[in-house]
Order: sequence, then structure tokens, then C-alpha cells
Amino acid sequence: MEKVLNNYKSTRLFIILAGFFVTNALIAEFIGIKIFSLEKLLGFEPLNFSLLGQNNLSFSLSAGVLLWPVVFVMTDIINEYYGQKGVKMLSNFTVFLLIYSFFMLNLAIKMSPADFWITSNIQKGVPDMNAAFASVFGQGMWIIAGSLTAFITSQIIDVFIFHKIKQITGEKYIWLRATGSTLVSQFIDSFVVLFIAFYLGANWSFALILAVCTVNYFYKFFVAIAMTPILYFVHNIIESYLGKELADIMKKEALLNG
Repeated sequence: MEKVLNNYKSTRLFIILAGFFVTNALIAEFIGIKIFSLEKLLGFEPLNFSLLGQNNLSFSLSAGVLLWPVVFVMTDIINEYYGQKGVKMLSNFTVFLLIYSFFMLNLAIKMSPADFWITSNIQKGVPDMNAAFASVFGQGMWIIAGSLTAFITSQIIDVFIFHKIKQITGEKYIWLRATGSTLVSQFIDSFVVLFIAFYLGANWSFALILAVCTVNYFYKFFVAIAMTPILYFVHNIIESYLGKELADIMKKEALLNG
């Protein structure tokens, strides 16, 4: 009976974590089209600084940065209890769902709009709803390719570094393996998506790619550090739900199975 209960808890936890992981990844992908000003959000004017020979830079960030740090924290939590195989399976499944979502969105964009719908929101400042829909959801192929490549590459690196640190430190230093792996994978994620989407796809200079990547990574670095207490909070909730004995068994199996 106890074994059945443990299997139920383990399966239920994985479904919850997987659902949250996939949902955050999908939402981050779709809201990433919006660029917001971090400075204005915090109540002051854009900084307009220079970096690596590039002028007039500011913290103008994709809205996706609100959720991608959460995705990487979820990666580390899943890795902790289900190992590399669990994270890789979930990451591959998420990529499949993203490709499927982009395909369905493109299909929706190509469908002929109803005449009344096109002008249905003129009073709200949207003269052409069909054009707005296509603009928001019709991300270019280079952006899609960059985003998907960056996601799967950074996930592989995150899982590998997390696992190697845990092999050395054991159960100690959760912050080191989680935050350390996230900091490296976030840098890879930032650089790969910008390189593919804008260096290959939009002919940005390499210096500009490096400068924008550095600005984005500075924000992600700060957020990853700031989320460390949340990581411990989530771990405590999971440990309380599983119970110490089951949690220890799952973490040992996750480490051994890789």
C-alpha cells in the first residue's frame, strides 16, 4: 500500500511540475514578441548607455524574460527529483508542442477573416484586427528557429551542469547547482536565439549581437540570483508533500539514473 501511495505522489508531482513547465515555456514563447522598457517599468527614463562600441543601448527586453527564468528553475527542480532523463523527455515534448503551436498559429493566420471582425476594434485603436493578429502571432521563421534551438541547447547544458555539480556536492548547496546551471544556460539561451534570429536572419552585426546579449544576460543574471529563495521555498513544499523518506529515494535514483 505504501509503495502504491509513493508512486501516486511521485506521478502526481511530475504531472504538476510538467504542466507548469510546459505552460510557462509556451506563454514565454508567445509573449516574447512584445518588447518592454525595464527602466520605464521601474519609473525612470531609459539609460541610453554604450557597450562594446554600440551606442544608445537600454534595457529594452522581450516580455519572454519574465517567464524563461521560471522555466529554468523548474528544469532544476525536475532534475533534482526525476533526473536528466525526466528533464530531457519533458524538454523534447515541449519543443514538439512549440512546433505544433507555431504550425497551428500559421494555419490560423492564413484563414480568411470575417469582414466584420477586421474592423471590430477600430474604437480601441486597432484598425485591422487581421493584420494585428498576424503581426503578434506570425513570428518569422528565423525567430522560431532561433528560439527552439536556444531552448533545447540551453536545456541540455543546464541539465548537464546541474548533474555534474550534484555529483560533486551531493545533497548540499542546492543554490550552487541550481543557480550555477541556470546562469550558464541562460547565457547560452540569450546568445543562441539572438545569433540565429538576428545575426543570421536580420544581418545584425556581431558586435551588436554581443552587446544586446550582454544587456539581456545582465537582467537574467540578476533574476536568477533573486529567485534563489523561491527555489528553496518550492523545495520545502515538495519535501513536505513527498515526505523525507520518499524525497530522499527519488533524489538518489535521479542522481544514479542520470
